[in-house]
Amino acid sequence: MGRKILLEKINVPGISTFKVYRENGGYASVEKALKTMAPADVTGEVKKSGLRGRGGAGFPAGMKWSFIDTRTNNPRYLICNADESEPGTFKDRFLIDHIPHLLIEGLIVASYAIGSNTTFIYVRGEFKKQIGILNKAIQEAYNNGFLGSNILGSTFSLDIHVHPGAGAYICGEETALLESLEGKRGNPRLKPPFPAVKGLYGCPTVVNNVETIAAVGPIINMGGEAYSHIGIGPSTGTKLISACGNVQNPGVYEIELGLPVEEFLKSPEYCGGVKNGKKLKALIPGGSSVPILPANLISKTAKGEARLMSYESLSDGGFQTGSMLGSGGFIVFDEDACIVRNTLNFTRFYHHESCGQCSPCREGTGWMEKVLHRIEYGEGKLSDIDLLESIAKED
Repeated sequence: MGRKILLEKINVPGISTFKVYRENGGYASVEKALKTMAPADVTGEVKKSGLRGRGGAGFPAGMKWSFIDTRTNNPRYLICNADESEPGTFKDRFLIDHIPHLLIEGLIVASYAIGSNTTFIYVRGEFKKQIGILNKAIQEAYNNGFLGSNILGSTFSLDIHVHPGAGAYICGEETALLESLEGKRGNPRLKPPFPAVKGLYGCPTVVNNVETIAAVGPIINMGGEAYSHIGIGPSTGTKLISACGNVQNPGVYEIELGLPVEEFLKSPEYCGGVKNGKKLKALIPGGSSVPILPANLISKTAKGEARLMSYESLSDGGFQTGSMLGSGGFIVFDEDACIVRNTLNFTRFYHHESCGQCSPCREGTGWMEKVLHRIEYGEGKLSDIDLLESIAKED
């Protein structure tokens, strides 16, 4: 049984309420941080932990915090990206549904670390139920002195606001999210300047994913060094994986990074194998935007090593023979699944959701949808394969 950090107490009855969460050790990291640590010490522990952004990019969280511009007198902001829009990914929603105070606790500690007194949770607009859950948890935190002015008698004050988006996939990109939060159309900004220097309302800003923030409390409680010993190499800690598609046991699982892909797929503790005993055709390990891994590349990397659930192992070989851990959307296709039909479905989504600012995406996704539609409906040509490859090239 793999180690659980985020989901350790998920099955405790009433854990979604402040009372039960607090009785089970909740908010201990806030007490520790505010009473015994300087903000820089909190950032230092997160750096030591090796925690990487769990929204898809995998950038070191502590390093991202350290980029925050401290030279200006402008306010600083922490934004929690809860705009979970990647097809095949639903782990952030799961956390909010079942243990919202874990997120609130992480937000308080992270806000203290970067000096933010106003923090926003930018949540997908369709998450009506989750918005209610978050607002209730935030109010409970206010009522018990963990939000508002002079938290726990300290000089630190914090307000958290929930901001529903309008259902645009592009707002999962941090600068498009900032544009949307400011009341503008959610188009990505040119960088530099980066949000840590000029973000929300032109002020220093850090944007982190729900799962990333949720890991902050446990890291402060156990210490960054201890957390860094979980996982494998630079892929430290645990990761939530959303398993769906043709699997026996769809759901959200917490794994120690470094678990073999094949074990995650076949173990009864996790996916339980391909549904109905069928053969595996392919899988997507990190959400619909990452490359598909055919069955023959599941167990071994291009170097002949075991394929692991880690940032490094899944990307081994690049787009030729590898994929990405991404947001952890684990989508499985059995022998009867049509890859063309599924890829067409994904491409239709990305064409529809393109913000249209840049021609490679605006035109490229449209062309890919047309070509895949042609192939799916029996009008494809061999030259279409080369055409698709040329459209998809990064250069």
